[in-house]
Amino acid sequence: MDTNIQKYLAFAETVRYGSFTKAAEILSYSQSGISRMISDLESEWKVTLLERDRSGVRLTSDGEELLPYVLSVCEEHRKLQMQVDDLNGLHTGLVRIGTMSSIATHWFPQVIKRFQEEYPRVRFEFVVGDYEELEDKVEQGRVECAISRESTRPGLTSEFLQEDELKVLLPRGHRLTSRSRVPINELRNELFALTEKGDQALYKKAFDEAGFTPNTLVTTWDDLSMMSMVESGLCVGIQPDLVLRRMPYDIVIRPLENPVFRNICLVKRQKQTLSLATKRFLDYLNDVRSYDGAHGGPAQCQ
Repeated sequence: MDTNIQKYLAFAETVRYGSFTKAAEILSYSQSGISRMISDLESEWKVTLLERDRSGVRLTSDGEELLPYVLSVCEEHRKLQMQVDDLNGLHTGLVRIGTMSSIATHWFPQVIKRFQEEYPRVRFEFVVGDYEELEDKVEQGRVECAISRESTRPGLTSEFLQEDELKVLLPRGHRLTSRSRVPINELRNELFALTEKGDQALYKKAFDEAGFTPNTLVTTWDDLSMMSMVESGLCVGIQPDLVLRRMPYDIVIRPLENPVFRNICLVKRQKQTLSLATKRFLDYLNDVRSYDGAHGGPAQCQ
């Protein structure tokens, strides 16, 4: 979807409901994403569209004058998209995508919610796995594409989607919880819980640059088990930000002083032609990421 259309929809729905929060709920964005889109419009048009106060938002005189034109553009775009989809036959279809569990949990549900409003007869098949498993599925044709790390396998291509920052997990009361950012050298003498996934290469790079090998108490394939061990005070941990969304444990999350990121990419076979349903779903996914940073912003640093 065109970026300007996203902004127009954000403005229209905020006016309709008189609330950034309600507009965010309807459009499946974060409140900050909606607010940012409207601020972008105000900067581009050099006008103030909304007055903001504790009671909510309301149109300015400039906003009132421009709103009918925005609503007209939104309606015409909806009609145009429906006509294009009719011409291309997007009445039914199957979206088959491989994905990491953190993506399936924190990106997909709200994207599917929006997508189903427009294409209720399209169905989904998601295969969740680690990096190696997902690349295998793409190569085998089990899925059309996967959202995973950047692939180096011959015959596969990778399209960068987003960075995902690694964060340090600390038990409450730990000496480093007073720091807003944690120097990795400060972790030199800590016991670690680490996950046995492809992200270990990222951890290793960070530790190698700091000149030490982590003192690993436990390795596990399960993110929640690792978080539970941190909560108990047994150790510290490191996890990508997306894994920490709606995290159910009472632990403290801090960024590294020198940030380390994993790249999240769309992986597919070379010259692979994606189905229309999958292409359209990925368009919706990109719409949300462009303003929300994968729904709801970063994990909270307590």
